[in-house]
Amino acid sequence: MKRRLTMTVEEAAEIVGISRTSAYLCAARGELPTCRFGRRVVVLVAPFLAMLGDESGPADETDERVGEEGAAS
Repeated sequence: MKRRLTMTVEEAAEIVGISRTSAYLCAARGELPTCRFGRRVVVLVAPFLAMLGDESGPADETDERVGEEGAAS
């Protein structure tokens, strides 16, 4: 499958363990790497993962590492 270049703010919030509202506030403050398409705000996957220290790059949609407990980083 193709790798996604963006994710929703909600998906980013789930990955880092914060609320949806907090994630949108972080995006508004520039604390999340986002891009706006009209009214839609998306998080750029590669810079987001780099910010978290994951140098492996974006995972494809079949990669289940994100969210698993004990996953290697």
